Amino acid sequence: MVGYTDEELMTQVAAGRIDGIKLLFERHHHHVYNFIYKMSRDRMLSEDITQEVFYKIMKYRQSYNSGKFISWLFTIARNTLSSHYKAQSDKEIPLEGISHRLQEEPPDQDEDYTLLQLSLARLTDSDRELLILHRLQEIKYEELAEIMGSTTGAIKTKVSRALKKLKKIYFENSENEK
Repeated sequence: MVGYTDEELMTQVAAGRIDGIKLLFERHHHHVYNFIYKMSRDRMLSEDITQEVFYKIMKYRQSYNSGKFISWLFTIARNTLSSHYKAQSDKEIPLEGISHRLQEEPPDQDEDYTLLQLSLARLTDSDRELLILHRLQEIKYEELAEIMGSTTGAIKTKVSRALKKLKKIYFENSENEK
């Protein structure tokens, strides 16, 4: 099973051979955790949601339609995080509505908050999400377009603009550090 692609494994899981989920978990749980953590800055929440994402993969395995597994995985992760915040507030809050939580939360003393992390936190949620998925999780433009429900060209433009914003914020922060 180790030599199978993610798509082949998920197709097997969808067909009822669920032992492949273990390998998918081993390959991708840290990517999902890192994405959720970068969006929420909450370790416990990130662990819980990561587990919930893989639970949903098992629960809804038959809805997998042989597309790119990574796109399907991160769509589930985004929706699960968004659903969490909706449930917490009893009203509809998209991912764009959680930025105040990042900015109000005091930094953990044990963590090394780099200038890049601080700059990322100042971006809008949608820009930060695009950069985390594309640059840090190394998700390709085509897959990102599928996750976001957009076109590849639009995603390339949005990522480019988000990078320009990040660069500007980063250099502003570095000037303030001097």
